[in-house]
Amino acid sequence: MNFETFNFHPPVAAGVAAAGYITPTSIQARAIPQVLRRRDVMGLAQTGTGKTAAFVLPILNRLMGNKKGCIRALVMAPTRELAEQIHQAVKTLGCKTRLKSTSVYGGVGINPQIQNLKRADIVVACPGRLLDHIGRRTVDLSQLDVLVIDEADQMFDMGFLPDIRRILTHLPRNRQTLLFSATMPAEIRRLAGDILRDPVTVQMGATAPADTVSHALYPVAPHLKTALLLKLLGNTRTESVLVFTRTKHRAKSLGKNLSLAGYRSTSLQGNLSQGRRQAAMDGFRDGTFQILVATDIAARGIDVTRVSHVINYDIPSTPEAYIHRIGRTGRATRSGEAFTLITGEDREMVLAINRIIGSQVEQRTLSNFDYSSPVRIPDDCPQWQRKPHHQFYALKKGRNKKTSRLNDHIPAKRP
Repeated sequence: MNFETFNFHPPVAAGVAAAGYITPTSIQARAIPQVLRRRDVMGLAQTGTGKTAAFVLPILNRLMGNKKGCIRALVMAPTRELAEQIHQAVKTLGCKTRLKSTSVYGGVGINPQIQNLKRADIVVACPGRLLDHIGRRTVDLSQLDVLVIDEADQMFDMGFLPDIRRILTHLPRNRQTLLFSATMPAEIRRLAGDILRDPVTVQMGATAPADTVSHALYPVAPHLKTALLLKLLGNTRTESVLVFTRTKHRAKSLGKNLSLAGYRSTSLQGNLSQGRRQAAMDGFRDGTFQILVATDIAARGIDVTRVSHVINYDIPSTPEAYIHRIGRTGRATRSGEAFTLITGEDREMVLAINRIIGSQVEQRTLSNFDYSSPVRIPDDCPQWQRKPHHQFYALKKGRNKKTSRLNDHIPAKRP
């Protein structure tokens, strides 16, 4: 099968050829015909499966009709990075059409968006800023033909479902709706039941990782995580490395520590301005930065095909999140590796990951690493925090800025 099978309008087919697309991915082969038939679609798909083109191409094809000069397609995304990524995909695949796309998200000036919305056929938006435009009456969605909700599970995690339901009240009922999600928690199933009409379900890669990714677990004491990470990076031939942490603070701190150790590293987390977020993403894509440290939410929208390694500095909170994280390596038939640093508290999640993978993930140790190294207490640490029980409390809870420094044991120089 190739893209000629879909019989797109000539300008859309020309955009596909210009983008170098030849053979559709599994989800594209299954979803595109259903979207072209104007069916509502429930798509279960991980990052890296090609789902963006699976909805962008049929939308472009549909909008090649006569009605112009109004917003006819809306794509909602949870993060600015993902919204911008989808917007760029629309521009690339629609480069031979005269259709206009714009992206709408917070953190940037609203006036240029207002002007762009007047000329847009397709809008890619984050819910918060879109509601702002609706409140200002600077966007007209009354002629909408197609609605896409992408990364619906992450929308729920970020608390956007009430915003989405408010936005839905401003949309025509007679529309085509496409909903894509990596996982399907109960809240998303309820949302799908409310907004999809007789949907077709397309499920790809939702229960197992790609076979182009190899996995390994590295047991380590909490206070030695950073030291082990540095040793792993020093022992491994890497291209681009994506490191996941559980919190924004840890992403920022670890990014700085890796830079101090001599690596071209940056971090991506929610407290950054849009300009700095974009600079981090662009630098990671073009190779300026070899390592990007990110939280799950900040990493949504990362689409870098040459990521050679995903390293879970902190184990994810669900096995589905593990699959979603490691889906950012091993793309486009390239091989990739996924390393996860685990502590004694991660035992249950390790078992869950083993179940979803269908085999026991190999546990490894490094022969040239000192696993018995004690906690190194900063010289300025107050005396009361030097007692063993306070060290243990700091390692377990990490609630205090001073005591949480005990979690970041760093060698004096890069291994």
